[in-house]
Amino acid sequence: FDAGFVCFDTETDSLDPMQANLVGVSLALAPNRACYIPLGHRTPGAEDLFGGGDLAPGQLPLRAALDLLRPLLTAPSVVKIAQNVKFDWLVLAQHGIEVAPVEDTMLASYALDAGLNGHGMDELSAKFLGHQPISFGEVAGQGKSFIGFARVPLDKATEYSAEDADVTLRLWDVLRPRLVAESMTTVYETLERPMPFVLARMEQRGIHVDRAILSRLSGEFAQDMARLEAEIQAQAGETFNPGSPKQLGDILFGKFGLPGAKKTATGAWSTSASVLDELAEQGNELAARVLDWRQVQKLRSTYAEALPRFVNPRTGRVHTSYALAATSTGRLSSSEPNLQNIPVRNEAGRKIRRAFIAGPGRKLISADYSQIELRLLAHVADIPQLKQAFAEGKDIHALTASEIFGVPVEGMPAEIRRRAKAINFGIIYGISAFGLANQLGISREEAGAFIKLYFERFPGIRAYMEATKKLCRDQGYVTTLFGRKCHYPRIASSNASERAFNERAAINAPLQGSAADIIRRAMIRMDAALEQAKLGAQMLLQVHDELVFEAPDSEVEATIKLVREVMEQAALPAAPLSVPLLVDARAAGNWDEAH
Repeated sequence: FDAGFVCFDTETDSLDPMQANLVGVSLALAPNRACYIPLGHRTPGAEDLFGGGDLAPGQLPLRAALDLLRPLLTAPSVVKIAQNVKFDWLVLAQHGIEVAPVEDTMLASYALDAGLNGHGMDELSAKFLGHQPISFGEVAGQGKSFIGFARVPLDKATEYSAEDADVTLRLWDVLRPRLVAESMTTVYETLERPMPFVLARMEQRGIHVDRAILSRLSGEFAQDMARLEAEIQAQAGETFNPGSPKQLGDILFGKFGLPGAKKTATGAWSTSASVLDELAEQGNELAARVLDWRQVQKLRSTYAEALPRFVNPRTGRVHTSYALAATSTGRLSSSEPNLQNIPVRNEAGRKIRRAFIAGPGRKLISADYSQIELRLLAHVADIPQLKQAFAEGKDIHALTASEIFGVPVEGMPAEIRRRAKAINFGIIYGISAFGLANQLGISREEAGAFIKLYFERFPGIRAYMEATKKLCRDQGYVTTLFGRKCHYPRIASSNASERAFNERAAINAPLQGSAADIIRRAMIRMDAALEQAKLGAQMLLQVHDELVFEAPDSEVEATIKLVREVMEQAALPAAPLSVPLLVDARAAGNWDEAH
């Protein structure tokens, strides 16, 4: 307590913090001054029928040890330093200990160096300390030799775990002064450090899934796959497995000699999504049906069949895991299961979302930022027409179509608006004439003319893109409206395709990154706002620009009103915008109907 800080780490028998058993805790107070507290090591070879077994000699009683640690781990006057603290927080929360306040070396590194390197402890140790720590595989084994940490002998476990705490403390001593020196303290304190608690509580809450719906979907998808497989084989004129890249490549490029053939490193024909997309855009039905088959197959295996296996036996809910330091722009990603890749624009993806349901007497609320990156583009590129349209609540795609093609907004043909919409969203991601042509099914020349018209009508967008590329080439990074640095060191690459990719990423990063920062700010404020309003709603999921809540039936309207207010004001006071943010929010019994 006298030092005012302690570095800590937990060791468990699982990577799922919601189901892991605590095996030990390590603490460090100074370099070369660390210890390990063994709590759940098992005697090797003493497993019972259920994989348990006797505790190894030298283990401290779990409850008594945690009772002694609790005052330290919860003391407001003692800062707890950790690497990826969200995992440790969730593990200890299962035992009634909510660790606070904390500092996180992974998030400090992420605030400083997003896009430059990974943020795992071993990589950071090698980079900043010139030291390669003992790897997990060295002590717990790998592959067939894996024994799990609970079976690791105490001497090895102590050396490994105490080193982790020691290294993390040394990393904090390196990274903390950099936050100040490089003016990244505000980013770290406001956008990173509060997030582990927000996400940990969301992960704890989880979400209900209807197994019966998923089971029925699995059967439907299997029938869809069989139908598509029959169509594919009829078009191929022979029986083959569409899931085999080799067999598919032999049909497309060997038998039919289609254009666009590429070889992989192994010498086989490439049948990647981009190759098949190109063939499908050229009108090849076989490639189009294979793409359809792949999508249905992925939805069936990844969601309809896999989701029930993720249901926690204790809570009866699915608990995804959010990664905080996984992208260059501050966007979150989710895994085990990944709930951010469920397609929302096709019927099959919407069917999956219908399986996510509210509990009895409750509703799911989906609150989604409307066109947030386009709004941010209008702001940062200072485009008067777009800013005015957003301020007046006009149809931005119809207005863009009117500006580019000279067509009146009233009575505008749907196809003209669709083209403007594709350009609006495509421009954000640096779409090429080739890409736009594929998307709209028009010639490359016509697509190029559309893009040229767009830039002529909105010259500020071209100016923003060129200025951003130059800035990134000069300094190696771009920043969001809130000061987050997104590094793209390969923007000056001599490889043309790599350089172009980095240029597109650098143009988009201030927009996507600012959108990610805005929703983080909303999430950080949300629980306190709900509590202050005495509402029983809980934030369950974050998917890109969308937040999903579960609320009592009687509080749905009040919750939607408050959620909208928090989300629409999230940029303030740090970054006042010249365009309003708009949030669409709806409630229903399942996720699809709420979206």
